[in-house]
Amino acid sequence: MFWWSMMRLKPLAPQDLELWAEFAQGLRLLPGRTPPARLPKPPPPSPQPVASRPDPPAPTVRPVHVNLPPAGLDKSTWRRFSAGRLPVAAKLDLHGHSAVRAHTAVTQLITRAYAEQTRCVEIITGNGAVLARELPLWLNAAPLRPLILAMAHPHPGNTGAVRILLRRSR
Repeated sequence: MFWWSMMRLKPLAPQDLELWAEFAQGLRLLPGRTPPARLPKPPPPSPQPVASRPDPPAPTVRPVHVNLPPAGLDKSTWRRFSAGRLPVAAKLDLHGHSAVRAHTAVTQLITRAYAEQTRCVEIITGNGAVLARELPLWLNAAPLRPLILAMAHPHPGNTGAVRILLRRSR
């Protein structure tokens, strides 16, 4: 038995089926084959009533980049943080973790540290690891991004570890 025969495939969304049917119309099919049927187009949505006052725009949350000082952080704190002189309250070593387990561990570490009003944590991913590429994406995702103020490598030559400066809880 092949591995792909054991996979459970999800059904395609109606938009994907329509796109596939449109693409397949331009194909030259083998003898005896018929092109996929097109789905009927859904009726257009009914117009929404106009609000008397527009909603205020949602605040934009800028992504945090490693080794870039964020807006709102004073220079002396940034220098101490980026130079590795702020004490690290918690460390997490992700060597040997799968991506799912690592993501769960990172989320738990950041949320627990923020709840305990910890200021600085360090996450070790290793150089060139898949987790090193994924970590900034996880940290900039919706549940964790509002808790993080800045990120930096503890030493310019050590890109396998990231220190994270958490916001103060209010």
